[in-house]
Amino acid sequence: MWKLVWILGGVAVLVVAGCAMLATSGGVEQPPHDSVVLDGDFELRDYPELTVAEVTTTGERREAVGAGFRPLAGYIFAKERAGDKIAMTAPVTQTQQGGGEWVVRFIMPSEYTLETLPRPAGSTVRLQALPARRMASVKFSGVATDALIATQEARLLDWMRARDLAPAGTPTYAYYNDPFTPGFLRRNEVLVPVAQ
Repeated sequence: MWKLVWILGGVAVLVVAGCAMLATSGGVEQPPHDSVVLDGDFELRDYPELTVAEVTTTGERREAVGAGFRPLAGYIFAKERAGDKIAMTAPVTQTQQGGGEWVVRFIMPSEYTLETLPRPAGSTVRLQALPARRMASVKFSGVATDALIATQEARLLDWMRARDLAPAGTPTYAYYNDPFTPGFLRRNEVLVPVAQ
């Protein structure tokens, strides 16, 4: 009897681990970076120049990311323009600007440049090249509520202060999973640009 319990327990652990791997990566491309420092949930990363599609939205954080997601999804899935679909990548990012505005971004697959990407049909979606930069990050799971994000952002800023890393801009929130992924399997991050 105990042998059967151990076997079933082992199978359950493997299933959960497999689900966690699929939920965090989903088999989609993620932006390349060099890991300068890895310290548990915290990391200091060097990102190369990244090509993004972005929109500006307003409102509360959660509603703003949803409002930004829709036109970006329409762009990559060729719903509002001619041409082929573009593969989904992870994460979807969100950065607050002044005056209650948010910039929501999809990072474009590495095979594309600004010159080779299809042109958006309207003026809502913009294509940009983000410069290479150093970012401090903290990784966490759970449903990304305002309270959870604020807690993780404070942890990251404390970690940066302890290492004499000065913020060089506003935080970016990164969401790696679809809204149907259970909270404990989700991967979220807060990223802060670092002065060099």
